[in-house]
Amino acid sequence: MRLGIDAMGNDNGPKPIVQGIKLFLDQDPAATVVMVGDRDRVTRVLIEEGIGLSNRLELVHAGQVMEMEDKVADLKKKRDSSIMRLVQEMKDGRIDAMVALGNTAAAVGASTIVLKLLPGVRRPGIAIAMPTRNPERPCVAIDMGANTSSKPSHLVTYGVMAAIYSEKVLHVNNPRVGLLNVGEERGKGNESLREAYALFENAPVNFIGNVEGGDVFSGNADVVVCDGFTGNAVLKASEAMATVMSGLIKDAFKSNWVSKLGGLLVQRSFANVKKRIDYAAYGGAPLLGVNGVCTIGHGRSRPDAVASALRAAGESVKGRVNEVIRDHIDKMRQSVRILPDKDE
Repeated sequence: MRLGIDAMGNDNGPKPIVQGIKLFLDQDPAATVVMVGDRDRVTRVLIEEGIGLSNRLELVHAGQVMEMEDKVADLKKKRDSSIMRLVQEMKDGRIDAMVALGNTAAAVGASTIVLKLLPGVRRPGIAIAMPTRNPERPCVAIDMGANTSSKPSHLVTYGVMAAIYSEKVLHVNNPRVGLLNVGEERGKGNESLREAYALFENAPVNFIGNVEGGDVFSGNADVVVCDGFTGNAVLKASEAMATVMSGLIKDAFKSNWVSKLGGLLVQRSFANVKKRIDYAAYGGAPLLGVNGVCTIGHGRSRPDAVASALRAAGESVKGRVNEVIRDHIDKMRQSVRILPDKDE
């Protein structure tokens, strides 16, 4: 399997990406990774890390970089950017899946423009596996920022795609799909959410109705569907809360000698909890709905997060996620007519 990655997408330069690639290649001896980025900068890091190019590690030169402040419109001016070159590798069939780090809007824009969308999909969605009380059943939240506004038919498509990802990649049997709302009752929410609820009742998923914000983490749902504006707010608040809680617990253990002793006694348990809420463990976020396997990673990704993102991208290929999504969407359009023929 050949996996591509934007070697210029990390806030700290190519080094964490190169280190993450090495971790991944050590874990998967059958994989090949294609790095896309500035040849001179990446080569310097490879030399520093004592890593050489080989038949399992390749480098494709890209002379430009999409910076964090760049907009989607800037893709036209930066056709030689690493993200555009990476997506072209995907389109031309030279890689089986790709990992894009850093500028999420640029990754979504480039993937949508170059790869296009799967038949019947009108909006791509970013899906993120969130930790729950059950370590064996993370909750896939979608959409977490690809589109700030969504129509009812988009929400149903998100639910179908995320359920397939949950089943094929996270190995959750018959995932329970909930619609994020202000209450659990059927008539709750605005007109768009009420219409989406009605569409979900006829969709080929295990729909459990409306869910509330706390259900993302409680384990009561395996998939939670929301629009990109709300989903991104949930994501950013969750990341901040995890950081705050970790800091508060550390401070509490340092307050006096008794608490320091207690901290030593529970150190291993605390490390296990920290690992479960660590974003690096879940392998980035798949951009579902584009005509290619694309995983989006954080611009501050550590080497272990880079390795996890590559592994998750490979799992999507092995699970034939896009093929299954295409089949389900086609059945929805032809059989129950849930989805319109065009995005009106």
